[in-house]
Amino acid sequence: MWPFGKSTADRVKEALSAQPRLQDLGLQVQEQGGTVTVTGMVPRSQYGELVKVTAQGISGVTTVDVSGLVVQEQASDVQASNVQGSDVQASSETVLPDAPSATFDSIEQEIQQAVDSSQLAKQVYSAIRSNGELANNPIDVLQSGSSIILRGAVDSEHEQRLAEQLARGTSGVTAVDISGLKVIKNVKEMTQQKDESSGDVTYTVKSGDTLSEIAQHYFGDPMRYKDIAHYNNISDPDRIEIGQVIRIPSA
Repeated sequence: MWPFGKSTADRVKEALSAQPRLQDLGLQVQEQGGTVTVTGMVPRSQYGELVKVTAQGISGVTTVDVSGLVVQEQASDVQASNVQGSDVQASSETVLPDAPSATFDSIEQEIQQAVDSSQLAKQVYSAIRSNGELANNPIDVLQSGSSIILRGAVDSEHEQRLAEQLARGTSGVTAVDISGLKVIKNVKEMTQQKDESSGDVTYTVKSGDTLSEIAQHYFGDPMRYKDIAHYNNISDPDRIEIGQVIRIPSA
């Protein structure tokens, strides 16, 4: 369960996969220092903007780079040019493919509508980040049609209700799903320390700490020490050192 053990890049991938127009494209995502780089092939140049607005709803994302996206229509034009410039001639019996059911203009319009629609998530994300009580909570904002999906964690039920109210108060939002927005005491403090390369939440061992106590702190279950030990390749769970940085696995 995010926010523990799931990197920013992984959460951006999930958000892109949840977007109907993007879910089957197999886009690749990398993240470093808040900058997300998305690469792969897309059918139209307008898809780049859809990728941007979708990724911008993920907590921790500061910049989205889509310069590595390859537009399929341009690749097709290059192939067509190569064919026209060759000495190969089509016979009179050549069968051309059926015309696509959707015209170029209608596809462009559909993508633009998806981009405009995804702006709702961006507005909700901005409202949450501008709120003093919620600004530092690890909250992702996704969108399905005109419905908003909140994922992550807050410190209290009060903050959970506040996040829902802010989302519902955004013009154009028809429904809000908070089933993935968990209440975890002191979650702001718990997510401040992160591994820059992986995005994992980390904890620095202090004097007197045990893996059981750390597991209780993050998961409310001391027996989860086994998961923490396995995730960090700790062979002896009874031996951890002061200053040791431990990554927190997903629930």
